[in-house]
Amino acid sequence: MRRVVVTGLGVISAVGHTVEDFFHSLVAGESGVGYITQIDNTPLTVKIAAEVKHYDPNHYFLPKRQDYLDRFAQFAIIAATQALEDSGFSPSEGEKLRFGACVGTGMGGAETLDNGFRQLYKNNAQRMHPFTIPKLMHNAAASHISMEFGCKGPSLSFTTACSSAANAIGEGFRLIKYGQADTILAGGAEAPIAYGILRAWEAMRVMALGNGDPKRACRPFSRDREGLVLGEGAGILLLEEFEHARARGARIYAEISGYGMTSDADHLTHPTSEGPSRAMQLALEEARLNPEEIDYINAHGTATPTNDVNETRAIKAVFGSKPNLVVTSTKSMHGHAMGATGALEMIVTVLAIHRGLIPPTANYTVPDPECDLDYSPNRARERTVNAALSNSFAFGGLNAALLAKKVEFAADRVS
Repeated sequence: MRRVVVTGLGVISAVGHTVEDFFHSLVAGESGVGYITQIDNTPLTVKIAAEVKHYDPNHYFLPKRQDYLDRFAQFAIIAATQALEDSGFSPSEGEKLRFGACVGTGMGGAETLDNGFRQLYKNNAQRMHPFTIPKLMHNAAASHISMEFGCKGPSLSFTTACSSAANAIGEGFRLIKYGQADTILAGGAEAPIAYGILRAWEAMRVMALGNGDPKRACRPFSRDREGLVLGEGAGILLLEEFEHARARGARIYAEISGYGMTSDADHLTHPTSEGPSRAMQLALEEARLNPEEIDYINAHGTATPTNDVNETRAIKAVFGSKPNLVVTSTKSMHGHAMGATGALEMIVTVLAIHRGLIPPTANYTVPDPECDLDYSPNRARERTVNAALSNSFAFGGLNAALLAKKVEFAADRVS
């Protein structure tokens, strides 16, 4: 089997428009949650979100091109551009034939859809924007990335709710591992902060209100947690076959060596702990690692009462009372970016391995007896991370776990 490594990273998020700003903010415990600015004069109950602040599309795209690009696709292209530049990879015409794009999104062009329906139903418009369908379709991000960079290999979109980006990265990993591609831009993009989407989320009663201090609204694993905070943005990783990367002298952040995915087959919105634990176990088995060799888990950690308890149980089912296992949720800072969140968190996981620095679980205040792992509350942790997991779970009972490790740690385990 071929080895797969990460050689490029790109991010645009509520806590930074670049990878450096993103990771610096997370390590410092800085939250990107604030009062919503994209929607004015609306009777929202939930008035907070993790928006991409100070974003000006004119800085990245000509006005004519913006007619074709929903906000989520813009984010995807920006993150992919960063990842490719970071990697130093400039594909030849021959290499483009084995260069692909795998991008996840939960909602696709939510802003386009919301604006179109507002014009149609509220303003009695007689026709919608002629590019409405190309802008809102879920595969728009993957397609625009493939056209932007000449990815003539597989171009795929994944929509598995909040595990979309993790599945996109996992399937990109498999495409390279099994010889269907040599390089893949993989990750996720989401821009769900639209009036109709927010009202729908309000109706589920799983969102934090953030009364008083929005930055402290998302409190994963803390006993006083009150719910998730919606976010937006994109994360893209350049995945590359190991020998291909080594031949061009690429810097390697980490090696992806395991990917587990399962279904609860139980309930549409209420998770189990068995499905997530099986996903983690499958990732370990594919990577040929034992639980005691994992140093860090970037948790799904949504800060809802049910998820955090179930995820804690799932982790303990696999890892028991393993000492020195650090588990953090960075959603406390960048929010729950739905179909993009697995990519943002995989980038955190890869950088934790590469830099030996684990961002904290911010806003942690009160220990919960049912959530009794080491969540590194409110302070980053300096330590060697040889191997780590990133968890993503989704409505529909869908679970994905990605495993990454240091290349030198992995070398003696590859036959």
